[in-house]
Amino acid sequence: MNFITESDRIYATDPSGKIIAEVTFPTENGISTIDHTFVDPSLRGEGVAGKLVKLAADKILSEGNKIAATCSYAVAWFKRHPEYNVDTDGPVACRIDRRH
Repeated sequence: MNFITESDRIYATDPSGKIIAEVTFPTENGISTIDHTFVDPSLRGEGVAGKLVKLAADKILSEGNKIAATCSYAVAWFKRHPEYNVDTDGPVACRIDRRH
């Protein structure tokens, strides 16, 4: 799967251009907050969401920013990956305003 990387999101589309996987991470004051992870049901169970969060985390750190997470999937992922040293005790609230 080919992922497309933008300044505040990483995503993949199907051949028709429909978004089939996405993670978003707006940045403010040097902190990038992973606030949304989406994977199309046809891809679930293939580790795509984990790949997206890892790609986002690595991008955020490579840009010198800190990582925060409000998306419940990302919070759970960081709890399983303590090497990223992300505080996962804050409030959890995914952004759900996009349509897929």
